[in-house]
Amino acid sequence: MKLKKLPLAIQNFAEIREGDYCYIDKTELIWKMVDSGKAYFLSRPRRFGKSLLVDTLKELFEGNQTLFSGLYIEDKWSWSKNYPVMKFDFADGVIESRAMLNIRIQKLLKENQQRLGVTASATDNDIPGFFRDVIVQAREKYGQKVVVLVDEYDKPILDNIDYPERAAEIREGLKNLYSVLKGQDAHLQFVFMTGVTKFSKVSLFSGLNQLKDITLSAHYATICGYTQKDLETIFAQHLQGVDWAQLKEWYNGYQFLGEPVYNPYDILLFMSEDQSYRNYWFETGNPSFLIKLFQKKSYFLPDLEELEVSEEILDSFDIERINPVTLLFQSGYLTIKKVYTDILGELAFVLKVPNHEVKVALHNQLIGGYCQIDTEKKALRTELFKLLHQGVIAELEPMLRRLFAGIPWRNFTNNDLPNSEGYYASVLYAFFASLNATVIPEDITNRGQADMTIMLGDFTYVMEIKLDKSTDYQVQTPNPALQQIQDKAYAQKYLNQNKKVFEVGLIFNQVQRNLVQLDWLSAT
Repeated sequence: MKLKKLPLAIQNFAEIREGDYCYIDKTELIWKMVDSGKAYFLSRPRRFGKSLLVDTLKELFEGNQTLFSGLYIEDKWSWSKNYPVMKFDFADGVIESRAMLNIRIQKLLKENQQRLGVTASATDNDIPGFFRDVIVQAREKYGQKVVVLVDEYDKPILDNIDYPERAAEIREGLKNLYSVLKGQDAHLQFVFMTGVTKFSKVSLFSGLNQLKDITLSAHYATICGYTQKDLETIFAQHLQGVDWAQLKEWYNGYQFLGEPVYNPYDILLFMSEDQSYRNYWFETGNPSFLIKLFQKKSYFLPDLEELEVSEEILDSFDIERINPVTLLFQSGYLTIKKVYTDILGELAFVLKVPNHEVKVALHNQLIGGYCQIDTEKKALRTELFKLLHQGVIAELEPMLRRLFAGIPWRNFTNNDLPNSEGYYASVLYAFFASLNATVIPEDITNRGQADMTIMLGDFTYVMEIKLDKSTDYQVQTPNPALQQIQDKAYAQKYLNQNKKVFEVGLIFNQVQRNLVQLDWLSAT
């Protein structure tokens, strides 16, 4: 039996349906959405199938019935009605100014005007007036209300997130466009907007209160992305012989309060490359701005483990108050591990990195951002993995000294990032986490908390870190970091677990900017 083709990087619904491609039927969720509401917003990471979803909606409202033959929605939709559809796609190119944005919007409005065969009395420069005219005249011509679809609504802002003033100007330009939707509500049949981030209604959607956010809705958790069942059925031939447990560990785990899903782009690449386990995540976007933001805020990287946040943190952000955790979540580097109700009766979330692929990609970027080293990064990680996995604790000190000696400190002259104990813990965390080791920062016991516990292979390493600020460091006996581990019995809870446990005390010196003393003992 001939294999169906993989729809890799194809965002056109007609091309997939008319070609010999694998297709996951999402029309049951689409029907639920259009049947129960009028205006929706959906945030998903890049390459998650948002554009295909938008194009599917376009073909549906335009009444192209043959494309939906055999799909869930075919016998539920009223094919006698064809709606005028306006589509705005901001995915292409980079917009670097408000003027460029206005030109792009004018171009998109003219394309919609020409496709619908209507005219507008307002001038090109009057963007709100031009948009209103097209909506009103399209309704008059077709005798049906208008459908407005916006794909990657936030990309012009994110392209300029490094430049807050420029990003704010572009935000106002987009607000100028989107604000028209409120006044034209009587002429609109359906509105659907997608993007990576969710800006607050005040900053971008002022007055557009009818938008229902389905980003964290259990009902629509799988409207984008592939479920386990999808892979085991539609893609079964492409995944013959796959180790399902390994596949899940590498690529599954994105959670939007419903069934977990795979990123379509990554899993399609995996299948197209003969089931080769590789880090495809890097191809979906480089978080350089995020890394700069982490550096600027001196973010303590171990806090990324078991991160607990409020719904407000996940919900939205403004250019003037960007929370790096919000961006990490909305761009797919973090996902939901569990939900609970806090002491105030409000929803709270515990976050995690979705899977092994994203963990490697994220921590490699964090290593680069916090260490500014690239050429030796892979060799250092490989060496660190070997000695921790084999319990060669005696070689840990020279290896870590080489690691910190390789950091070009001139790159940190404009910030005080390395002048805190947290910086050294962050560097160690990034390296340990990139090894796919179990990392427990601020490991709590009944007598306090160790700075970090690492588990890899048959070994457990309980670590305490101290920062010395003297100009002429002298080796200390006993090592105060190791002494604290023993005095507080941090390692006791790991005994009798059939793993060898090491207590490791590390002292860094602020002047030398390196590890100056490491002592260890086997815990008993």
